[in-house]
Amino acid sequence: MPRTLTTCIYCGCGCGLYLESEGKRIISTVPSRNHPVSKGSLCVKGWNSFEFINSRERLKKPLIRKNGTLVPSSWDEAVNLIADKFLNYKEKYGNDSLAFLTSAKVTNE
Repeated sequence: MPRTLTTCIYCGCGCGLYLESEGKRIISTVPSRNHPVSKGSLCVKGWNSFEFINSRERLKKPLIRKNGTLVPSSWDEAVNLIADKFLNYKEKYGNDSLAFLTSAKVTNE
């Protein structure tokens, strides 16, 4: 069974895990025994981290609110909309009104 080494997405710890696949479908998670953070262990979220990938509720494209309704859009349209809104906010409130925190381990916590 093919395995792909990756990093768990559920918190900032960055545990190492393998996603096992069957065809084009990911079917299970296995902890990486040699990973310096997780050392062969995973929490319950890590063990089940593959389940969202196959979920019917998973968003696969950006949604933009138009006339009160969320509608699918292209990535270009969504990124341009965000950039325009940031620019408008900066022009209205000044250069120091925006800040960003980014990292490979920053999640939606």
